[in-house]
Amino acid sequence: MAVYDVTEQDFEQRVIERSAAVPVVVDFWAEWCGPCRALTPALEKAAAARDGRVELAKVDTDANQGLAQAFGIRGIPAVKAFKDRRVTAEFTGAIPPAQVEEFFDGIVPSEAELAAEAAVASGDEDALRSALAANPRHSGAATALARLLIERGDTDDALAVLEPLPPNDFAAQGLRARAHLGPDLAPAFDAWDEGDHAQALELLQDAFAAANDPDERDSIRQVMVAIFTELGAEHPLAREHRRRLSSALY
Repeated sequence: MAVYDVTEQDFEQRVIERSAAVPVVVDFWAEWCGPCRALTPALEKAAAARDGRVELAKVDTDANQGLAQAFGIRGIPAVKAFKDRRVTAEFTGAIPPAQVEEFFDGIVPSEAELAAEAAVASGDEDALRSALAANPRHSGAATALARLLIERGDTDDALAVLEPLPPNDFAAQGLRARAHLGPDLAPAFDAWDEGDHAQALELLQDAFAAANDPDERDSIRQVMVAIFTELGAEHPLAREHRRRLSSALY
């Protein structure tokens, strides 16, 4: 793991120029700063987990006030990631270790993240379970495994897999909703599983229009939002059906 102190004299070489070859995360800190000391172990652990694919540089803001001013540091700890000679990500304050890992994953994935991505791509159940054993909150692995479980009727297991994911994970919310909806929507879900998003969304629109129960309508809406998320916000099908759903809601 490469962790080193940098100063105003060598920042250009050891951070800016170095970031053209490997991402460099810069920790702006000071000796008197308690939150800085709390954050350091998480930064070092995250850097170590990436085995030389990212470096961690530390800037003492008291001793390097010119750098602090140049980068607009108004509170510490402040962390900035440099890649290709520019800042590509940043945060201020002592955040939890899990969020530090997510920050580093956005720069360069850990071995666990790479394994999870491979598991999602393969669709192999054992690989997905292994990925989730390492990180139960990995959205891609959790939703992929939950889809497999729901398709074969193991809804309780699917809901347990989805439980660690936050409410703002729209893919997870859609799968939770799907697990609670009745068999009448099986043709829509089959179409979704087969990749026929157009047919799935048409059938869900019909079901939404026909439903009278507010909870059922909301569950159908959540499934549709999950499909929009899967397609991407700018996909023509997502735009069309989002507009239609909005019209039906109001």
